Amino acid sequence: MRRSIGTDERGSATVLGAFVIAALVATTIGVLHIGGAVSARHRAQSAADLGALAAAQQIVAGAGADACATARRFVTDNGGRLTDCRPDGENVTVAVAVSVPLGSFGVRDARARARAGPMAAP
Repeated sequence: MRRSIGTDERGSATVLGAFVIAALVATTIGVLHIGGAVSARHRAQSAADLGALAAAQQIVAGAGADACATARRFVTDNGGRLTDCRPDGENVTVAVAVSVPLGSFGVRDARARARAGPMAAP
């Protein structure tokens, strides 16, 4: 029996297996990065919510000058970075960023905003 050149398939399963493993590793790394970004977004939102609530409490208590300092402390304690704090009467709006390392894609920020103040009368 004669064999044609290029029809020998010995070792092709090894090459195919290597490609499958590489694809699985790349997919796993991508899922981990996406999970890290989602987690950072949730941390940013939690830090913004807590910072806004703490600042609004300061404003309602009459210590409005310290409201943004209080928000900064709460945001920092929760792993965020206060990027904006705007008191508006008895309300306050807080913006927060949390750094997300994405491997070869660099470091990005997950951002969140929250607003808090006393409930308006109906």
